Amino acid sequence: MHDLLLGLADAFTLTNLLYIALGVLIGQIFAAAPGVGALMAITIAVPFTFYLSPVTAIGLLVGINKGGTLGGAVSAILMNTPGSPEATATTFDGYPMSRKGQALKALRTAHASSVTGDALSDLVLFLVAAPLALVAMRMGPLEMAAVVLVAFVVVGGMVGNSVLKGLIAAALGVLLSLVGTDPETAGERLSFGIPELMDGLAISAVGIGVLALGEIFRQAIYHQRGSLHRLPDAGLGNPAQNHFGWRDYRHIAPTIFKSTGIGTLIGAIPGLGSTAAAFLGYASAKRSAKNPENFGKGDIRGVAATEAANSAVVGSNFIPLLSLGIPGNVAAALILGAFVIHGITPGPQLFTDQARLVYAIFGAMVIGTLCNLFFGLFTMRLFAKIIRLPLQLILPCVVLLCVTGIIVASNLFSAWLLIGFAALGFLMRMLDFSFVTFIIGFVLGPMFELNVRQSVLLADGNIGYLLDRPIACAFILLALVLIWRLSRRQAQAGKRLAV
Repeated sequence: MHDLLLGLADAFTLTNLLYIALGVLIGQIFAAAPGVGALMAITIAVPFTFYLSPVTAIGLLVGINKGGTLGGAVSAILMNTPGSPEATATTFDGYPMSRKGQALKALRTAHASSVTGDALSDLVLFLVAAPLALVAMRMGPLEMAAVVLVAFVVVGGMVGNSVLKGLIAAALGVLLSLVGTDPETAGERLSFGIPELMDGLAISAVGIGVLALGEIFRQAIYHQRGSLHRLPDAGLGNPAQNHFGWRDYRHIAPTIFKSTGIGTLIGAIPGLGSTAAAFLGYASAKRSAKNPENFGKGDIRGVAATEAANSAVVGSNFIPLLSLGIPGNVAAALILGAFVIHGITPGPQLFTDQARLVYAIFGAMVIGTLCNLFFGLFTMRLFAKIIRLPLQLILPCVVLLCVTGIIVASNLFSAWLLIGFAALGFLMRMLDFSFVTFIIGFVLGPMFELNVRQSVLLADGNIGYLLDRPIACAFILLALVLIWRLSRRQAQAGKRLAV
């Protein structure tokens, strides 16, 4: 109780309130702009948090993450162009509602559903994370290495179109995480005599380069080819048709609660992410509806299902992050990178060694949800105008922020690394390698290496040590089965396409 009160007191300071509110606004704006997204905002913001306190820094990133879940629905509803991938399913019924003159009602539905799903997901996180951490504390290094191995397979197999390419991307991420000084022998590894690489590759340079600049390069090329959609003019409809009240909320409440359950479960599994949750939530709502033929034609339940499901992922993907040190998706991986920058090691020990910090993060998540609720009442109309800005104006500003941020947080050498990883991110997109898996491999690489090394030392060359650890054996077997099942499923899908 003592740590709980101190943690909440740390979170509810004026400075933290302002930074979290700023983060929510940034997340909403970036996610509302098609082709930019809240993920890019988190990536850019990470180096700017270098000089902030850990609670303020994590609070800012959590705010961006939460704001991004709502902002993506704006362009999906008004222009049939999702601001972020998880809002794709929102277009199915959101845009038809807009065509019927109910754009503002669709936006308000998305707002209410998103905040409800997010809040309930946070509640599950607060109740589940600590007990799960207690279970994780009983696991040894071999078990933890096996859990990370399963995470690599799940992420590599489910993100992207090829299990092999996913595993290669994860392995490349782990390999690059080894650059720098060996933590045990103090010898150089993969630094090629370059002094700036002795401390390893900065997560900010890798993340911004692969995620933000790599995507900007791709969009710039596609824009040159005229492949991007031209933004049409979009209105918010007749006010008389856009009333959203308590009766509407009661109508969609069962859909919201069901989709929140789906999103929470999906978010707790590494690799699946909010996009999968949104589609599953939408499919479940349509399948259980008495009149499924109305879905796709502007049914308010379609908007509620997708927004509640994708927002519920935001809280629950912190369950594996805080209790096991394994990020649930790429946004959580970037926040994990911010943890590392501030000297925080997520995992089961976090709840015993830094319980006050954990409760401060919980407090920051509550503030972020309240800010999303409050700001969403006023910002929807504003974002409807912002999203009409052309990409020719938006993208150069984002590039300037990326380069400035990395130089401020690190040094000029990191700016060159940034360009190199931007090229890598662009190539991975063109060759269909999962950049998400690469980032998670890079972030989890040190943890995987540490646990594997400790396991080798404990085994001391005795293979029987592995056989005496049934939980580790079960996870390793699970990883092999997943590789086989996912590879087989992709092969069958390829044959069907060929036919």
